Amino acid sequence: MLRKPMPVLSALAVLLLPVCPAQQQASTAANAASAKEGAAMPSERGRILGIGGIFFKSANQQQTREWYGKHLGLADKGQGVMMSWREKDNPEKEHVTVWTVFPGNTKYFEPSQAAFMVNYIVDDLDALLERLQKEGVKIDPKRQNEDYGRFAWIYDPDGNKIELWQPLTPKKK
Repeated sequence: MLRKPMPVLSALAVLLLPVCPAQQQASTAANAASAKEGAAMPSERGRILGIGGIFFKSANQQQTREWYGKHLGLADKGQGVMMSWREKDNPEKEHVTVWTVFPGNTKYFEPSQAAFMVNYIVDDLDALLERLQKEGVKIDPKRQNEDYGRFAWIYDPDGNKIELWQPLTPKKK
């Protein structure tokens, strides 16, 4: 099943939790450790910016959509729920996290058997894929280009499919 085009990336607020000083110290230590291991540093192109989507399967897609809409305010009318957010260090840069329920029999997650798939927003898909290839990460050869971005897929060591999304930069008028 190919994804349906998202017509308009409308806004729904996302609860953004502040980072406590202990988390900031742990993050700084993790960044230093990553640098020693050859992982991407925050200033390098080809890095994760945020979660672009949370996708999961349901045997009763419509009932599940209705439940999440009624109880949690995630009203999915069939195109997913679009949750807008901005980067802390670049507040003029707006992103969107998509939350959507796929039918239980979708083949979109294949070959992964997982019921969930995370979509990460990336700043430079080509740079990231090049680095991941050098690092020996399993990369799906399939690519998808839509009017709202470019997509590629990788797999973690357990075989879980991960979607990478580079949103298109809006053309300035």
